[in-house]
Amino acid sequence: MTHVIVIGAGAAGTMAAIFAARAGARTTLLERTKDGGRKILISGGGRCNVLPSRVDEERFVTESSPNVLRRIIRSWPLADQIRFFEQDLGIPLEHEEESLKLFPASHKARDVRDGLMACALREGVDLVMETSVDDIAPVGHGWSVTCDDGRVLEADTVIVATGGLSVPNTGSDGRGLAVLRRLGHTIHTTYAALTPITVEPGDFTELAGISLPVTLTAKSDGEQAKASGGFLFTHRGYSGPSVLNVSHIAVRARARSGTRAAISVRWTPLGDEDWAARLRPHGARTVSGAVRAELPERLAAVLIQRADVDPLRPLSELRREERLRLVDVLVRGDLPWAGDEGYKKAEVTGGGVSLAEIDARTMESRKHPGLYLCGEVLDAFGPIGGYNFLWAWATGRAAGIGAATVR
Repeated sequence: MTHVIVIGAGAAGTMAAIFAARAGARTTLLERTKDGGRKILISGGGRCNVLPSRVDEERFVTESSPNVLRRIIRSWPLADQIRFFEQDLGIPLEHEEESLKLFPASHKARDVRDGLMACALREGVDLVMETSVDDIAPVGHGWSVTCDDGRVLEADTVIVATGGLSVPNTGSDGRGLAVLRRLGHTIHTTYAALTPITVEPGDFTELAGISLPVTLTAKSDGEQAKASGGFLFTHRGYSGPSVLNVSHIAVRARARSGTRAAISVRWTPLGDEDWAARLRPHGARTVSGAVRAELPERLAAVLIQRADVDPLRPLSELRREERLRLVDVLVRGDLPWAGDEGYKKAEVTGGGVSLAEIDARTMESRKHPGLYLCGEVLDAFGPIGGYNFLWAWATGRAAGIGAATVR
């Protein structure tokens, strides 16, 4: 019987262990924390956005081959993943129409984490908690796994599902990436992805607490990302799905060349012509009245000020150049920013092991037979909305089945 050791009991690792055991392997799951799955517990505000309700493959980000990425995503179709959670785990999923997200009907992330762990135990997985791995190395026809307490475990195959560097207090410390680099894998530069953006004091900080749907466009070094959705002013800057989904452009630009990516914002669904119509003379209505009709009052006041227009000016007296400045701020205004919240608040890690160095069907390393990689250690991430769990579930399943196959 093939012995598989899975390192990391997060989303990808637990799924890998389940499918390795189902495929007939003796499976050991090592986890550095006492309970595992901590990112699952905090996801979706404690509700756990298990999956998207539909998948747009173009929304994934990778420096590797998009074709390889698509093959991996398609290896376990969304409908089959939904069926696994509802039938195999007994966790009915609920579709949130507005956000295109799937949550457990209970809206409890713990049900997802506990359901996966219970399934692993039913399949016969040996869970070994509070155990960190210092190194893995090929030995003979198998692998040795050196734990931080000095124990050395041996297995026929090893699955690395150690995560990246995001939210380190959940157990992600980048140790797995360091081990894979020592083994000769190409690691595309890692960076904090899906992370809040910060501002200098005074730049919109007086608007903390205001939230609204917007459309953001970030551009830098020939790269561009556009996202629509929730936007939140915080005491340190900005957050919300729209911000997180374009943050990688800003983070990468600053890391690569120290340049600042340009981020523009359309504050409402209205375009140039729509705003021009709303700013036409209308009785005694003022500029402030017209803008406040579409935006929160405090935000409207700040945007009018940024356009250098008198908020009390009647629309009938608004000069053409003033109207153009105001429309420009409202439709494609510059969003000032200074930095980001880094890995501490990042949803995922960008970069990672090149997809060119794994078999897209089995997740086996092309450099080391018997070594399998899944989840966040790989060079791919998706937007907010269950995409990164979909990646974890798909790569974990493929790695588990692949590692259990006797060669």
